[in-house]
Amino acid sequence: MDMEKTNVYDVKDIQREDLIKTLKEICAILEERGYDPLSQITGYIISGDPGYITTYKEARHKLCTIDRVDIVSVLLETVLK
Repeated sequence: MDMEKTNVYDVKDIQREDLIKTLKEICAILEERGYDPLSQITGYIISGDPGYITTYKEARHKLCTIDRVDIVSVLLETVLK
């Protein structure tokens, strides 16, 4: 890394990458428990009921720290690109 150069980071990009990483972790946890991640996360997004997400390995806590609108926005952004 060049210590003479100033790096510029976009906070939105970092937050987006963290959200994607967290969703992937939650999907892996749901699959590990035998759930269909697509169905479970969709149920959570539509209803807001965290009961769709297992508490195993703190998956529910991780998902509940993210605003559902942000999840939908990132998913739509990814699909529409």
